[in-house]
Parts: sequence; C-alpha cells; structure tokens
Amino acid sequence: MRIGRGAPNDQSMENAGGPGIDGAVKSLPEALVRQLEEHAYRLRRDVLEMVTAARSGHPGGSLSSAEIVATLFFHTMRFNPREPKWPGRDRFILSKGHAAPVLYAALARTGHFPVEELARLRKSGSHLQGHPDQTRTPGVEVSTGSLGQGFSVAQGAALAGKLDGAGYRVYVLIGDGEMNEGQIWEAALFAAHHKLDNLTGLVDVNGLQNDTFVADTLITEPIVDKWRAFGWHVLDVDGHDVRALAEALDVATETKGRPTMIVCRTVKGKGVSFMENNPEFHGKAPTPEQLAQALGELELARSRRQAGG
Repeated sequence: MRIGRGAPNDQSMENAGGPGIDGAVKSLPEALVRQLEEHAYRLRRDVLEMVTAARSGHPGGSLSSAEIVATLFFHTMRFNPREPKWPGRDRFILSKGHAAPVLYAALARTGHFPVEELARLRKSGSHLQGHPDQTRTPGVEVSTGSLGQGFSVAQGAALAGKLDGAGYRVYVLIGDGEMNEGQIWEAALFAAHHKLDNLTGLVDVNGLQNDTFVADTLITEPIVDKWRAFGWHVLDVDGHDVRALAEALDVATETKGRPTMIVCRTVKGKGVSFMENNPEFHGKAPTPEQLAQALGELELARSRRQAGG
C-alpha cells in the first residue's frame, strides 16, 4: 500500500535532481517514468472493466485523463489512504466529475478501498456512483458533476489553506468543454486576485464534449493565452507524457505569487482505437466483445512500450 509522497511515515521515492521543464529543478528517473506509465495502463484497464460491468458510465474522458491522474496520485500528491482526512494531505478535486471511473481506480489502487469494489460501479448500494460523492467514498474531496462547481470549490480550499498557514496544495482537473461555464472564469479571476500559488489546475484538452466536438459548441482556443490573460502561470504539455506532466507539476509547486494552469493536450478515449476521438464513447459503455478488443490493444501497446518500441 502506497502512502502519498510526504505523508506521515512516507517511504516513497522523492524526485531526483536535475533540469526539467521550463525551469524545473527536478527530473524524473527513467525507472519512475516506466512505473507511472504502468500505473496509467492499469487505470485504463480498470476504467474499461468497471464501465463494461456497469453497462454505463463515461469511458472517453476517463481514458484521456489516465496519465494525469496517475502522475498526481503515484508521484506528486501527499496523502495517507489509512487516514483519508489527514489535515496535511494535498487535495484533488475532479471538477469534470463524469470522469469518476478513473478517480475511483486511482483511489482503489492507492489503498483507499479494496480494488474488488470497482466492480460495483453504479450498482445499487455501492459507494461508487456515476459521479463522485464526498459523503460515501474514501478519498473523494468534493461531490462533483455539475460542471464548473468543483473548480470554484478548489479556489476556496486553496484560500483556506493560505489563511490557515497550512502546507497542503490543491489540484483540480477540469475539461476543455467545461470551460464553457462562466463559473470557471469567475473562479479564475478569484484565484489570480488572491495569489493562490498553492493551487494547480489541469485542463484536459481532448477536444470533445458530450456527443460532439468542443470547437463545434464554443471555440475555446487560444487556451494558453486566455489563462495567461486571467493572471495564471501557464504550462502547455502533452497530457499523455508522464515525464512532462511530473515536471510541470514540480514547476507549479515552485511558482510563487500566482496559481498555475497546466494545459494537457490529450486524446479522448486514448489507448482504444474505436474510442479515440469518438464522441459516441463520451458516456457509452463498451460491449463485452469491445472490451476484449480494447484490453487487447492496451496490452499490445504495453508490450511494445516495455520492449522500447
């Protein structure tokens, strides 16, 4: 069982020294990169298996976020699964709450509850419902699902930490379609005004929302320029590159006087050929036959990665 980096009695690996992205003072050892890639692979398998078992759920945006969530939970964040409400823990808020399957997978794989419970996704009486519930699921900080609200709550959590002189950091994941919400931009102004440098946002830019494409609903680009105009420090990375993500998160930790937004360029449905860039799988579960194909594709990609191909 892993205890998050910096938690009580933590024995996990710290970052090694060296140059990194955009002025980072730390760089990931190759062995840790491989470990994070393996964690992302496992999260994808879990997502596909639990959504198929439930015959409902949101696979596309969960798959696009796998490396983001893996890097946060298995490298960057401090937490203690034996004490989910440890006051010194870093807070992770999934504002794009429909991607709950990938969050549940990460919580299970870090010891917050048994992995076997993932098979109960969306079942009657299960604590793993379609959107995160802070009153029932260990490790869930905020009940989310109504887009934009989780991002606003994150500002409050970060401000509370500042006022209390606490050392925790707040991480919040939003979607690019979620940026259609006016509440996002009100919160963005708030965070910059209050110089919430203990807050790191990540936006999953996969280009799709619901059953269509983001650009067909409201054009959100240029995303980087927008966040900079709102007073944020902005990093633009490949959201499927765990090294780039980890180094960007390190830079965010060291940035003072303003919040950081990490713009993560991703592919919705990443890793499964018939799901990639396919709006159909925003909220549709695969069939058992499709699951077999998807798991086969993930395993093939994993084997090639391990072989260095």
